[in-house]
Amino acid sequence: MIRLPSVTLPEAAQTTLTNLQKVVSAKPTFAEQVAEGKREYELARQRTEFKPIRQTLTDMCAGARRCHYCEDSAATDVEHIHPKDFYPKLVFDWENYLYACTRCNRPKSNRFDIHAHSTGERLSVPALVKATGAHPESGDPLLINPRLEDPMELMILDLRGTFYFLPRTAKDSREWQRARFTIDLLLLNEEDLLPTARAEAYGSYVARLKEYIHDKAAGSPSEALVHKKAAIKRMQHPTVWREMKRQQERIPALQELFTLAPEALTW
Repeated sequence: MIRLPSVTLPEAAQTTLTNLQKVVSAKPTFAEQVAEGKREYELARQRTEFKPIRQTLTDMCAGARRCHYCEDSAATDVEHIHPKDFYPKLVFDWENYLYACTRCNRPKSNRFDIHAHSTGERLSVPALVKATGAHPESGDPLLINPRLEDPMELMILDLRGTFYFLPRTAKDSREWQRARFTIDLLLLNEEDLLPTARAEAYGSYVARLKEYIHDKAAGSPSEALVHKKAAIKRMQHPTVWREMKRQQERIPALQELFTLAPEALTW
């Protein structure tokens, strides 16, 4: 889970979102905004005007349209990072969208915690809205948002055993809570599937890097080397590659490879 590239929507698509959001935000009450937002979104996502939005999200994916959260399964759902049931004013906010798989989207659902700006207290937004029936108070989300921040500043991927995501910071700090909440909410370590897939991706990255080094030493044409570089950059589980570069000085086998191909550290 790495920071997603910043991509601007086509102008017509952004205009569509802006106009739809105006319709939702014009409703006088929170309940009416929620209802209108859900209704308008269900209609909008079936229209041809929504296709450029899906295409732009696809362009931001690694591999063959892999999920922006787990980087493994096919992305099928336009996910609202801030749930539309609680944040109707963000239903059509482009930066509130990412492309997720059903496996990640289902457990996340409407679960959303914040650190309240007023007190710093950790609050459950669903519980807060249920109690007040109003817009949730402002706060910093615990869920790491790869549209706006780099998740790997808060998490590290264990490349030498489990291939689990782990918090990077001191236990129980606000940063640790955010990493732990994100990992647990999205079930990033809960099944054998994802750690095994990351381990396999690690092996594939190593093999492709070795092929590149071999071909480079053999004097292969630059065009062929560019093709191999592009193949590495297209692979799914880009976090594995990111961590290979970040941790290479601590893993002798990786340090050797990147010493032979230092240019790969910039890919």
